[in-house]
Amino acid sequence: MSSEMAISVENLSKHYHLYEKPLHRLLQMFAGRRKQYFKTIPVLNDISLQIKKGETVGIIGRNGSGKSTLLQMICGTLNPSSGSIKTHGRIAALLELGAGFNPEFTGRENIYLNGIMLGLSVEEIDEKYAAIEAFAEIGDYIERPVKMYSSGMYVRLAFAIQANIDPEILVVDEALAVGDAFFVHRCMDRLHQLQEHGTSILLVTHDSMLVKRFCNRAIWLEQGRIRAIGASSPVVDEYLTSLFQIQKPVEPTGAEPAHTAPDVAMEEHIPNVGRRLGDQKCQVVGARLYDKHRNPIDKVQGGSDVILRFTVANVSLTPENQLVFGYIVRNIRGEEIASTNTRLEHMVSMSFTSIHERITVEACIHIPLLYPGDYSLSVGASYASGSGASLTVADRIVNAIVFNVSCHKEICTPTYFDTTFSIDRVP
Repeated sequence: MSSEMAISVENLSKHYHLYEKPLHRLLQMFAGRRKQYFKTIPVLNDISLQIKKGETVGIIGRNGSGKSTLLQMICGTLNPSSGSIKTHGRIAALLELGAGFNPEFTGRENIYLNGIMLGLSVEEIDEKYAAIEAFAEIGDYIERPVKMYSSGMYVRLAFAIQANIDPEILVVDEALAVGDAFFVHRCMDRLHQLQEHGTSILLVTHDSMLVKRFCNRAIWLEQGRIRAIGASSPVVDEYLTSLFQIQKPVEPTGAEPAHTAPDVAMEEHIPNVGRRLGDQKCQVVGARLYDKHRNPIDKVQGGSDVILRFTVANVSLTPENQLVFGYIVRNIRGEEIASTNTRLEHMVSMSFTSIHERITVEACIHIPLLYPGDYSLSVGASYASGSGASLTVADRIVNAIVFNVSCHKEICTPTYFDTTFSIDRVP
């Protein structure tokens, strides 16, 4: 195993034996290899991967694709059927809820129990105890048996332990899906700190945006095999495209004229049609960004107003389908930094009156003082069967427009709040 690698997995497979009757398990013990009383259920098939020291890798895939099984084998809580796993460094793991806790022990006792299991001395745990207790923020429950804890308290304590023992490898399986927003922000801050300190992080999550913005690479598992592995953004996009079964858009055809008002111009060009989401019952056929004087632009000064316009053509929606139009802004790391739609803005709903009708949407947007760089706009249309009903995405073009933002102020964070300071000298 190379000294640069934290985890090396070669030709790893895992399968289970399924017996139809309890008796068959007993018969198999006597039959040996002469006869098979079970069915082989494959979970992972011939997995090979390497994770470098200091690298953050996200594992994505549908439920049942083998993600959690892979993590358990890397952590050593599950034995592989074949293949090999090599790790270099202390591993801390957040797997299923409450794993590694004795339910009869108090939170304090479980901190020491987990610390000793991870190879720390009592003196080392004493030094880290205050930080763990402060991070968990469970108050007096630290002195109560963990069987009394809620799921959120379980995760708080478990994450506080694992993230504060300075692990060289941290394995996380959906642990951040439980807990309030404040705790999740605190966890993400701690994970960023571990990244900066060179901890290798292996993360299983259904949050595709988290993988994009947080992970160097992504691994897409499908039916126990690696479907794709590489830079996080393209792998996540490929996975989402497959997940939503995106089909090639159907161009509206027929001789029926568009029912667009003569004084409303139609957008007919889309800068980027790399990926579409939705059932394509209506389609975005054009999108463009303008300044306040209605000049087409691809460069924006922070603090200015812009006009987003896009045209949507009906394919098969009926007048009963109420339309909702919206947009999403993303930064260069793929993070969604702003979004809204006509429903959220309390606009009166409207519908297509006929097939092939076209509607042009115009949104006046104030761009705040953003960190200089490239940003993207995703535009789309959804529909609902009635007021307040859930929305179905008809068409969404991800990153349809890319524009560059400059800023007259020097800022070091994603955005800037207009601020006026007042300072008084206290006698």
